[in-house]
Amino acid sequence: MPRPGGPGIRRGIPGRPPTGPGRPRGPGFRRPRPPQRRKRDLEALRENRFQKRRLKAEVPKAKNTEIFASDGTTVKELAEKLGIRASQIVKSLVEQGQFATINHPLELENIKRIAAHFGATATELTFEEEAVLDIDQDENLEDIEIRPPVVTIMGHVDHGKTSLLDAIRSTNVAGREAGGITQAIGAYHVTKDDKRIVFIDTPGHEAFTKMRAQGASVTDVVVLVVAADDGVMPQTVEAIDHAKSAKVPIIVAVNKIDVPKADPDRVRQQLADRGLVPEDWGGDTIFCPVSAKTHEGLDNLLEMINLVAEIRELKANPSRSAIGVVLEAKLDRGMGPVATVLTQNGTLRVGDTFVVGAVLGKVRAMMNDRGRKVKEAGPSSAVLVLGLGALAEPGDQLSVIKDTGRAKKIVEYREEKAREQAMAQTARVTLQQFQEQLAKGRAKELSIILKSDFQGSATVLQDTLAKLTSEKVKVRVIHSGVGAIKESDILLAITASAVVVGFNVRPERSAAALADREGIDIRLHTVIYELVDELKLALAGLLDPIRREEFLGRARVLEVFNITNVGTVAGCMLEEGVALSNASARLLRDNVVVHTGKLDSLRRFKDDVKEVRAGQECGMHFERYNDIKKSDEIELFKTIEIKQDINELIPV
Repeated sequence: MPRPGGPGIRRGIPGRPPTGPGRPRGPGFRRPRPPQRRKRDLEALRENRFQKRRLKAEVPKAKNTEIFASDGTTVKELAEKLGIRASQIVKSLVEQGQFATINHPLELENIKRIAAHFGATATELTFEEEAVLDIDQDENLEDIEIRPPVVTIMGHVDHGKTSLLDAIRSTNVAGREAGGITQAIGAYHVTKDDKRIVFIDTPGHEAFTKMRAQGASVTDVVVLVVAADDGVMPQTVEAIDHAKSAKVPIIVAVNKIDVPKADPDRVRQQLADRGLVPEDWGGDTIFCPVSAKTHEGLDNLLEMINLVAEIRELKANPSRSAIGVVLEAKLDRGMGPVATVLTQNGTLRVGDTFVVGAVLGKVRAMMNDRGRKVKEAGPSSAVLVLGLGALAEPGDQLSVIKDTGRAKKIVEYREEKAREQAMAQTARVTLQQFQEQLAKGRAKELSIILKSDFQGSATVLQDTLAKLTSEKVKVRVIHSGVGAIKESDILLAITASAVVVGFNVRPERSAAALADREGIDIRLHTVIYELVDELKLALAGLLDPIRREEFLGRARVLEVFNITNVGTVAGCMLEEGVALSNASARLLRDNVVVHTGKLDSLRRFKDDVKEVRAGQECGMHFERYNDIKKSDEIELFKTIEIKQDINELIPV
């Protein structure tokens, strides 16, 4: 009998059915598939799973493939613009590592990237432009009507701009201006032949370039005032450039034709050389000879303004929500933050909620240029608006928003962006930069705290003071604000060792007393160029004076004497110039400087003298130096200090 496991018996493996041809197979047995077929099945399974995942994660296409968006658009607003669900955008942001809610504001670059992800294109459009576009789409053409022209008065300082406007308004604004010059933008209404004209008076001083540029950007017609006795001046040329860049027509008012030295033809020739050719010379520029003093030619000027306005066909819709621009802003003690606003389109009403820059406001009251309260301001109306949450910036656009919640979100987003920009501009000095500053020597710096009556004036003054900075001396405005000088300003000046500058403002009593106790310098001015001149002198005082050597004379050592209790005395012949007892001296040996110092004594024979002339013999003794030899030369000189001029250091 064969033994178990012998060659006659095949022992099976427990748990595995017997193999081999003709052997019984269990119910769970499957014939092994060929390797190639098994590989194809696995690949098909993977492809099937991939297709399911792809179909599950397929990105929906946006219904609107071209959208307009601005910085601060929320996820919900972007979803409405694209025509998709907000959850899809949130999911897309999560996949990019950004966690956001539907009310989260988005930056423009992020908006463009999300739109491209859903197959759309996003075009940048500011909030103001978007508001105008939305209103234009819903606007009824029947509501559009002719609006009054906005006229800007421009020209050189003291050419009679404000006086001319006074003559038109029959008021006296120039008499109230400090130094006889306008230092803020004023807006006034005038009626001629039952047609209203809005005038904007801009300053003529060169420091107010920014203000004049803002005036030109909101105007329909520019009246260029040129004095007949003075002709074209630097600010006249600058005003022409602003008007041309704004692409608005120019009417030239040749003022002061009543003065004895008036020469209107010379003004015409000067302006013709700059492209403003008079109509009677074959050009297209209207020239109006006027006199603010005698009121000559004023009616003709107003008629020409109305004529140009009719040709331009200026139109607006008073039924729409108001859109305007801030001409000036200030902090009033009784009314709080106020702004002079020019409504460009629509009607601004008491109770309207508006956004201007990063400021949210609600119109509490409005006053016209005569100081009278008004309930609404139509297109081309200049009014003083009360109800701002903070001080606005001149040039910011005002937009009325009916949705208060949306207005708050816009303001919050703009405030956040402003904080980010301010932090980005803050200078942080590294250790390496600090070591470089130590190696080069610390720069001289004048710190200033600036307070002004108007925000526009404060901005212009800050820009003007920044131009006084040079390589050797630096001006730093550490704080700029509007309103009276307060104790907080003095405390900041104490901390920063700064000078307080007030422009058309006065310090409060408590602030003045604190400044006196702490020795803080307060400078008060009402005319800008006087302020700039004084600061130039102050900056020049910070500069180290230039030290320069002035040659006095030259002497040759003929003999050397050693005197007890005195030291070595050189017997010299003064060959040229003069020798002074208090002069500095340089000892030369074979044209090499051996010693430089002061003379201890200067003698003629045995007498001490203050001065020795050329051709005379004398004795010289150096302070604490005795190594003098025969045939040495002594060069006499004095060091003079020259005060530096700040104007030579300021780059043009």
